Amino acid sequence: MGELVLIRHGETEWSRTGRHTGRTDIPLTAHGEQQARALAPLLACRRIALVLASPLNRALRTAELAGLPSLRVEPDLREWDYGAYEGVTTDEIHRSRPAWNLWNDGVPVTEDGRGESAEQVACRVQHVLDRADRILRGRCSPDPGDVVLVAHAHVLRVLTARRLDLPPCRGALFQLATASVSSLGTEHDRPVLTGWNSVP
Repeated sequence: MGELVLIRHGETEWSRTGRHTGRTDIPLTAHGEQQARALAPLLACRRIALVLASPLNRALRTAELAGLPSLRVEPDLREWDYGAYEGVTTDEIHRSRPAWNLWNDGVPVTEDGRGESAEQVACRVQHVLDRADRILRGRCSPDPGDVVLVAHAHVLRVLTARRLDLPPCRGALFQLATASVSSLGTEHDRPVLTGWNSVP
């Protein structure tokens, strides 16, 4: 059985400065593009059956520069919608809400309905996991290879929690650096971490 390979996009100006970047389509920095290119050797030895990427440019560009083959855009891999906290740093939030924690407290929804809870993010990543699982379990091919997901830190952390049968808030346990590669496999037919947060 193949592995689920998770790739966080390369550095953006907002990731560099710690601003919550959900729906805002920020491009990679020059350093982020270098990071993305450096991913190629980490992926070269893998037999890849499917590549799914967030529709946001920072993820698509990372996949392209990493040399990933014919990817498919997967809207459910877009980043957590941070609502009224879009573009705001945690330090700025703590000035008015000192004890705030994204994983436990969520985000305030905007007047136009922007903003998601951890449970809402978990619901949409479950669709991705179900799709990947059909490939990984050989329902489409007897020995298909790996499924690669190129997306964003928080959505991939929620996805990891769900894959490991943990509540979505436990995504807090799985820190991800920009342009990192992580993997989830199985042991005795149960999902396990096989590699985490490797950077070139």
